[in-house]
Amino acid sequence: MIKKYTCQNGVRIVLENIPTVRSVAIGVWIGTGSRNEHEKNNGISHFLEHMFFKGTKTRTAREIAESFDSIGGQVNAFTSKEYTCYYAKVLDDHAQYALDVLADMFFHSTFDEEELQKEKNVVYEEIKMYEDTPDDIVHDILSRATYDKHPLGYPILGTEEILSTFNGDTLREYMNSHYTPDNVVISVAGNVSEAFINEVEKLFGSYETGSEKRTFEKPEFNVQKLARQKDTEQAHLCIGFNGLEVGHEDIYSLIVLNNILGGSMSSRLFQDVREQKGLAYSVFSYHSSYADNGLLTIYGGTGSNQLNMLFDTIQDTLTTLKADGITSKELANSKEQMKGSLMLSLESTNSRMSRNGKNELLLSRHRSMDSIIESINEVSEESVNTLANQLFTDSYSVALISPDGQLPTKLQ
Repeated sequence: MIKKYTCQNGVRIVLENIPTVRSVAIGVWIGTGSRNEHEKNNGISHFLEHMFFKGTKTRTAREIAESFDSIGGQVNAFTSKEYTCYYAKVLDDHAQYALDVLADMFFHSTFDEEELQKEKNVVYEEIKMYEDTPDDIVHDILSRATYDKHPLGYPILGTEEILSTFNGDTLREYMNSHYTPDNVVISVAGNVSEAFINEVEKLFGSYETGSEKRTFEKPEFNVQKLARQKDTEQAHLCIGFNGLEVGHEDIYSLIVLNNILGGSMSSRLFQDVREQKGLAYSVFSYHSSYADNGLLTIYGGTGSNQLNMLFDTIQDTLTTLKADGITSKELANSKEQMKGSLMLSLESTNSRMSRNGKNELLLSRHRSMDSIIESINEVSEESVNTLANQLFTDSYSVALISPDGQLPTKLQ
């Protein structure tokens, strides 16, 4: 059972008691990410996440790390396009201690200038490491091709040039504007009673910051094709189609469709591209849902001399999928795979904490497992086939990284 409580200042707390485990996962979710940035502060959400671990008024960076090592716990954080999360997973005996440390990081980080400069270098190295993985960075290029100058097209890490301008005041101003109580969710899952809500409220329920009204401009889907030359062994190709936003009524049909197309080893793309033609080691598809739009991405990596063949094979797979539709066996297998994955995630307090935190932050609602299973069961061949024909049109974006930076002939 999920308990939800809203503090007087607007901070939301969601708690799921799981008495059969001995762990507790606590996540501090903030509804801000690279989408909330602009050209002059791109990367600040991610950098701020890093700086939360670099010392508070009472703990050094080392002491923060030792705080969790000493109790056998884990602490980490991540930044996405639309939200940031700081989280810890500990034994249930240490839940209060973990909450205290997370609150200390949230409220009392000092953003010391010396630590700030060191962490800039760390993020510079992270950017360079990312640049050395073309099969990762090609997805950022696809975002830029799809969303152009809209913030959803910005890289989460930012650039060295912009990061160099950040200082303690920059970070505090951003926090004051975006880490507002109404934009924060504390998600707790594990062997902890409802009384723990009171402990969370004591720490997070009374703070106040500036109030900046957040408005989102819905991006246009741009049919752009971007190619980048890079000295790589493979050509890395991404194709993007207009998808569905978070909470769309057809989202489960889309999950089934993506699973059949490129979400597993038995998927159409894996079988056609890898098993039948041996064109790629890695080929897959996935869907990204945002507040007001979505993007379905197909990725494949192959030798430059096989790039045209890879593109043709992907197109043939999509054409066949639209013309003939999915099979009843594919539908049944995909549904069972979804339900199995969902049920297995229940065994992880971290997964439950994450699901509850995201649902509250993005949708402000929580569905029971029975309700979700019912929605999965209601997906039909017709709903999936209709969606395939709706999404897979000639209006798609393309990103490519290859040794010569030349798009496939049919895309030029």
